[in-house]
Amino acid sequence: MLQLQFSSSPPLSAQTLNSNSNLCPSLSSLKFTQTHAFKFNPLSLTPKPSKFSIKCRQSDYFDQQQRSNNSSSTASPPASGLPPRFYVGHSIFKGKAALTVEPRPPEFLPLDSGAFKLSREGFVLLQFAPAAGVRQYDWSRKQVFSLSVTEIGTLISLGPRESCEFFHDPFKGKSEEGKVRKVLKVEPLPDGSGHFFNLGVQNKLINMDESIYIPVTRAEFAVLNSAFNFLLPYFIGWHAFANSIKPNETSRVNNANPRIGGDYEWSSVGKIVSPDFVCSLCSDADAGSLN
Repeated sequence: MLQLQFSSSPPLSAQTLNSNSNLCPSLSSLKFTQTHAFKFNPLSLTPKPSKFSIKCRQSDYFDQQQRSNNSSSTASPPASGLPPRFYVGHSIFKGKAALTVEPRPPEFLPLDSGAFKLSREGFVLLQFAPAAGVRQYDWSRKQVFSLSVTEIGTLISLGPRESCEFFHDPFKGKSEEGKVRKVLKVEPLPDGSGHFFNLGVQNKLINMDESIYIPVTRAEFAVLNSAFNFLLPYFIGWHAFANSIKPNETSRVNNANPRIGGDYEWSSVGKIVSPDFVCSLCSDADAGSLN
């Protein structure tokens, strides 16, 4: 008997696969394996396919896409290993001047014990720039003023009809003391809709005398006060202290040294005056009042 075997290409074409998108997302993710074996028999010419398989790697495709999306959306940490730093600020633009408010973090000094001590409180930097045209400001002529924690508290507690004034001498305690004078005045607007921020700078070193003022509406002033209230604990470093508190370690340290912490007053009172002694005093006083 004469036998003839040959392999034919898959009957499925690319057009057929593209029309049926439910099989796989792309042609590149399909693998076809098809083998037809024919036996030339004078009595029968019917082909008998022996193998036909389709492998779809749709899950692999989507896993790869997911990994690429995650890698692109996740920001890589700095090469130095330090946490990223962020620079923020809030600006108010008016016709005659612009005001930018920027927070500055506190500074800590490392100790030999490995702990850190607050060396400088944080503050708020105010930058005033005069207008140079319509919606244009000359930042080369800007004047700066730093608000301390106490001065920030004064602004927060300021009423709608109240005013305040701050005086700074950048060279206080130095040989140039008195040669540069900065005065920041915050006064209510006549209609009560906000406050005037007026910064006057007198610099005798360069023979300069400039005053920049900008009106701040009640809503804008409320935004500033809200930001100031949020930042005050950070400016005095209390956020670092709160984050370092661990209940287990705190209890262990207090037990090892009872003098550590705020127990001086209450622990001594508890040792001197006991509840039984207090009750006995009360009963004697009641008895005396009856007599």
